Amino acid sequence: MKYIKACDILPKCLLEEIQKYAKGCIVYIPNKAGTRRAWGDMTGTKSELINRNIHIKIDFKDGILIDKLSKKYNLSVESIKKIIYSR
Repeated sequence: MKYIKACDILPKCLLEEIQKYAKGCIVYIPNKAGTRRAWGDMTGTKSELINRNIHIKIDFKDGILIDKLSKKYNLSVESIKKIIYSR
C-alpha cells in the first residue's frame, strides 16, 4: 500500500469536507468491490507455489520419502504432508 498526500490528489472542496471528519488522521480508502486482485496474481507467487506443490506430489508418488522432500524443498515435514494429502 502506497501513501499519497490527499492534497496532491483530491479537489480542495472534497479535502475540506473530509477534514471535518478525519482531521490529521490516516484514512484508508479501499478499492471498489470486485476490483480486488487475488493473492499472488501480480507477482506470480501463487502460480509458483502451485507448480512447486505439483512437483512435490509427483516426487512423493515416485517414492521419495517425506523427510527427504522436506529437505529438498526446505519445508517442514508437516507442510509436506499437508501438500501431499491435499486434493
